[in-house]
Amino acid sequence: MSVITIILAALTAVECFFIFYLETIATTSQKTSRVFGMSIDELNRKSVDVLFKNQGVYNSLIGVLILLSLFVFASKMAVICLMGYIVAVAIYGSFTSNPKIILMQGGLPILTLVSCLF
Repeated sequence: MSVITIILAALTAVECFFIFYLETIATTSQKTSRVFGMSIDELNRKSVDVLFKNQGVYNSLIGVLILLSLFVFASKMAVICLMGYIVAVAIYGSFTSNPKIILMQGGLPILTLVSCLF
């Protein structure tokens, strides 16, 4: 794997951990409100809190899998599969939630996939 691919994939993992932080630890913060375009009152709802925490754990585990594929298994194919999965989820989110998600969530994985071609 190229150094560029490793850096981009690692940055994608960092992004996953940041989303984990917003959704699981700072669930009702101003930053989370701004990033997700939701009011603090809405973020304080128990149902939203539970859903966000679940989604946050999911994102952290994707970050862990990326790091494992980079530094433990050194598997370019695993990186490609994970990035493809993240891009697919971002495409789905851009249709069902907000079109900007394809760039916000899918930007780094798309760049990582492109870097895998070289």
